[in-house]
Amino acid sequence: MHVCNVCQYKLSMTPHPLIPQTIEFVKTTLADAEGGHDWWHVYRVWQLSKHIAASENADMTVVELGALLHDIADSKFHDGDEKIGPRKVREFLASLGLDEALIRHVENIITNISFKGGKEAQSFKSIELDIVQDADRLDAMGAIGIARTFNYGGFKNREIYHPDIQPNLNMTKEEYKNSSAPTLNHFYEKLLLLKDRMNTATGKQMAIHRHRFMEQYLEEFYSEWNGEK
Repeated sequence: MHVCNVCQYKLSMTPHPLIPQTIEFVKTTLADAEGGHDWWHVYRVWQLSKHIAASENADMTVVELGALLHDIADSKFHDGDEKIGPRKVREFLASLGLDEALIRHVENIITNISFKGGKEAQSFKSIELDIVQDADRLDAMGAIGIARTFNYGGFKNREIYHPDIQPNLNMTKEEYKNSSAPTLNHFYEKLLLLKDRMNTATGKQMAIHRHRFMEQYLEEFYSEWNGEK
């Protein structure tokens, strides 16, 4: 047992028995979700979070709950409402009778995990947030990240690429949220920035390979676009 200096509640390294209930809640809630933000995205982030946490001194209950609930109501699919996710998380965890400090910690993870254009400072910090955020960012990189990016672009009916529309690397948070730019621009506006924004040693190491894969993909994309291959 150890005590978290952020939340001041006793932490256990054994899995919480309510994890299976949380999984069922997430599966039901995201049953009709867009393919890049569905249960399988959550599943991958959950697995990555556990892998990263194995090398960190973290509360596994908070890590697992944060990972499983991190996309329960993504603001992109709720008219930009950034409060609905944390609110749903609080309501669900409270219904399970969990400790208020634990609920608040998980709620803070959901509030602070998002990229949001990469310019907004976090109002909360913990190793559990670092772990789940790294896992979420890793799933936005590499082969899976590429697939998710084009899946969402198709969902929003965006152009794949337009040579005359350059990436905007100085967007405000609101511009980032409301962007309708071609899908390929998202690589430069988010995906290629993630490697240098990882929190944990494990996350940083895993990001190197995924980042290079995206660079190789873009090299191939432009060669094919220009009829060179």
